[in-house]
Amino acid sequence: MTGHGYLALLRQREFAGLYAGFTLMAGAGTLSGFALGVLVQARTGSPFLTAVSMYGSSFAAVLGALTLMSVADGERPRRTLVVLHLLALAATSAQAVPGLPLAARFALLLAVGFVQSLGTGTRTGLLAEIVPPEGYAAARSLMNVTAGGAAVLGFALGGALLTVLSPYRLMAAAAGATALATAVVAATVRERSVRPPRRAGLRETWRGNVELLGRPGRRALLLNLWVPNGLVVGCEALFLPYAPSAAGTLLAAGAAGMLAGDLLVGRLLDAARRARLAYGLRLLLAGPFLLLAAGPPVWAAASAVGVAGVGFAATLPLQERLLALTPADGRGQVQGVESAGRIAWQGVGAALAGALAQLVEVRWAIGALAAASLLVTVLSRPAVVREGRAAAAAVARPVRAGGA
Repeated sequence: MTGHGYLALLRQREFAGLYAGFTLMAGAGTLSGFALGVLVQARTGSPFLTAVSMYGSSFAAVLGALTLMSVADGERPRRTLVVLHLLALAATSAQAVPGLPLAARFALLLAVGFVQSLGTGTRTGLLAEIVPPEGYAAARSLMNVTAGGAAVLGFALGGALLTVLSPYRLMAAAAGATALATAVVAATVRERSVRPPRRAGLRETWRGNVELLGRPGRRALLLNLWVPNGLVVGCEALFLPYAPSAAGTLLAAGAAGMLAGDLLVGRLLDAARRARLAYGLRLLLAGPFLLLAAGPPVWAAASAVGVAGVGFAATLPLQERLLALTPADGRGQVQGVESAGRIAWQGVGAALAGALAQLVEVRWAIGALAAASLLVTVLSRPAVVREGRAAAAAVARPVRAGGA
């Protein structure tokens, strides 16, 4: 990874700007989601509504993936990303208005999710053009590490600020971070002119999606990227009702584990080792959550959650496989669909967790979702291994032909 480490990437002005914008957006999302979850928990006392309020924007990611995700590969991705940031700013600012009915808040939540899903696709498409192919893994790793760090700081800062600020003012702070992210991206990222003309819209989106999902092995790869993660996020969505006074600690522990895992797997391991560890990391992702069903002390629960967070690093080698199988002119849409599906399954996991917690004790709901995540990982492994071999062959072909 010589020449393409984190510091080398950050010396590139465009990547540094894209990265800074992403960092601010991730922090804003954490702050606003935590504030909304606290507000809904206080108003309703419902585990289901609290879980959905923290992760419900994920459902709108499906709508983005099914309708307009082809905008991620449009001719003017910088302008698209700035406009999407402005729309997210408007919706986040509206959440800061006191007295807004919960129905309106959930509608805004879905609007933010829709906009963010398109923004993710556009950002990752830009990323693949800004950094060279050999630097892509390090760039995605840094993005993932930052997402974990933003979550740690966001949950910790959010919990601290809520002792002196109302949830509405915390949402206003999130809006401020979104505004700053918009300004940074507008000032540092240049427009790309190397993309072939591509008409964005419903038809183009569906054409790309059909092509993406046309192979059974690729579907299995996406399944493994989406479902195990989503079910574990469902476990995390129950932290507020599971341990109201320690929810911030548990959320921060999980985010810290994710940060550590992405740093280790993305920065210190090469692609071959990452690929070999993917399955074990998926098992690590869900396994420790089974301990929470026993109702351990907070320190033990936080330790288990932190260890499990390392397992999120399995996403990186799976993303690398998907990129290797994707034509260059469709990378934005494909990565946007992958990200949207992963985010959407976080919403599904949160909803399943909340619904299950209405029927059984919260700790048993957490254990059940963790077991389901393990089951999906084990059953899908053969197909994922086959797709990994296809990805390796796709990477090797240009090398044999004398290419990069």
